[in-house]
Amino acid sequence: MIFLLNLPGFILNNLDKEKYEIYEAFIDKQGNWYNGKNKSIIENITSFLKDFDVVFPILHGLNGEDGTIQGMLELLGIPYVGCGILSSSICMDKIYSKIIFDRCNIKNAKSINLRYISENEYLYYDKNFSEKNIDFYELNSAIRNNLSYPLFVKPSRSGSSIGITKVENYEQLKQALESASKYDKKILIEQAIVGKEVEVAVLGNSINGIEVSSVGEILSAEEFYSFSSKYENSNSKTRVPASISKEQSDLIKKYAKQLFTAIDGTGLSRIDFFIEESTGDVYINEINTMPGFTDISMYPILMRYFGYTNSKLIDRLIDLA
Repeated sequence: MIFLLNLPGFILNNLDKEKYEIYEAFIDKQGNWYNGKNKSIIENITSFLKDFDVVFPILHGLNGEDGTIQGMLELLGIPYVGCGILSSSICMDKIYSKIIFDRCNIKNAKSINLRYISENEYLYYDKNFSEKNIDFYELNSAIRNNLSYPLFVKPSRSGSSIGITKVENYEQLKQALESASKYDKKILIEQAIVGKEVEVAVLGNSINGIEVSSVGEILSAEEFYSFSSKYENSNSKTRVPASISKEQSDLIKKYAKQLFTAIDGTGLSRIDFFIEESTGDVYINEINTMPGFTDISMYPILMRYFGYTNSKLIDRLIDLA
């Protein structure tokens, strides 16, 4: 029996109904679980879950893609689609992801890490994670010494570009910090990379082999690939394969496999890169351990180009689980 957790439209439409016995459930913002058949609240979640052979947690962001739901399923001994606890939690945290990127010796945008306390008080972390209290004036000094505008201000643990602001100057910074702090008190201030945004899909694991798709390119209709440009602006497009050199493509695929191995990835990930316009250098942006699954999402688009029909892809993910 297959259990689909939250927003299952694409997955549900492409599952073989003759092969699988399928059940759905949904979680609201208050943490209540609902049976997909009759919309009743599931009172005993652990008892409910133990009936299933595999769970497909179609969840993004905190409590879904950060190792939380994965940990619960591990405790219950239920197989599930996607990355495990460690890889899910590391990749959800943009600050800690950068430690892996650096360890793999892969370029990533220069950044500053801090914890938001109030609009004029922050905990600032240096490269060795020593901390000190600073005010907004001191934060600006740290930015001037380490980075240059434009910048991106990001909640460290958030998905789908929620809470991210592109900052062009000092005057926009405080509002961007306020916006990010609504989603996470841990905040990453990152140097903007001017260039192409490209992505690859990864499928498999270290035991059964890791497949890496061709490189796809994001053609955002907005200044950057925000939540609205991803899901609400029909003028945003994707291009597969990306209009990049073979050398750049080969390097990105090599990096993707290296990173998936480094995080002990299992099942799937979509790994996002930048190609800097002025140098042609490749920069890692982030690893998404449960990428979007809609008709316009890059992961299934890349895998279709790679030779997997939607149904074949879902079958493979369930087999890996």
